[in-house]
Amino acid sequence: MGTEDISTPKRTKEIIARHGFSFKKSLGQNFLIDQNILHNIVKAADLTKEKGALEIGPGIGALTEKLAQQAGTVTAVEIDQRLIPILEEVLEPYPNVSVEHGDVLKVNLKELFARRFDGVSKVSVVANLPYYVTTPIMMKLLEEKLPLENIVVMIQKEVAQRMAASPGSKDYGSLSIAVQYYAEPRLVCTVPHTVFIPQPNVESAVIRLQVRDQPAVAVKNEQHFFEVIQASFAQRRKTIANNLKSKYFPKDGREQLEGLLQEAGIEPTRRGETLSMEEYARLSDVLLEAGIGLS
Repeated sequence: MGTEDISTPKRTKEIIARHGFSFKKSLGQNFLIDQNILHNIVKAADLTKEKGALEIGPGIGALTEKLAQQAGTVTAVEIDQRLIPILEEVLEPYPNVSVEHGDVLKVNLKELFARRFDGVSKVSVVANLPYYVTTPIMMKLLEEKLPLENIVVMIQKEVAQRMAASPGSKDYGSLSIAVQYYAEPRLVCTVPHTVFIPQPNVESAVIRLQVRDQPAVAVKNEQHFFEVIQASFAQRRKTIANNLKSKYFPKDGREQLEGLLQEAGIEPTRRGETLSMEEYARLSDVLLEAGIGLS
């Protein structure tokens, strides 16, 4: 292709200047200018020419270019209309890339997959996500049960640590369980703020989520399961009994609640962050059988 990679500082600055592009802080725009980090992201996605990649927020196409070289089919969804002509220009050498203008939180992803990845064996999401919408995007990708192999994303370091946290650690919470219910997380690398234009104020990390064929635990009602988890972490310093009492028994019923916790094999004095996903699954089923929750 003979042209310098998009991700080099020199080419990034040249593209921005030529198009008179100005960064919008409200869209969380930080363009990556480090070849090694891009290599780590793409490598973690385990792409081949038989596989597809969905990118969210491609910016000026630094990661998109690398994906196009590894995957058979690449679709990039960009919310900022100003970037669409830039992407179409810089990605012109790659006929396997399509760019769509839209907000991924509003896009019908199942329809997009049917249209763009028809006949593709496996698809991964690979992206440098805007930090302000990381969790909503991740949960949409997981909850919609799309035919995904991996989700490899660069996100705020502390959010990545929460997603990968184990029971009993300070980072473990409802987000850890929600993510690990659907996928197996692995931290790939940490990313200093110096490898972006403009530089963000926080450290970043690349995390890989290998999407499970089946959820990690079987529960009688998924919505109830997540409701119980949210209630259990309502106030981290409180015991699980106190948090669940506030949610389900605001006036009385402590004796009944403690009995149900014991039935689920959980000491009422424990805190939410000490319970494993399997324990939450048991607890959810016991409470559901007793008619508690989802009222």
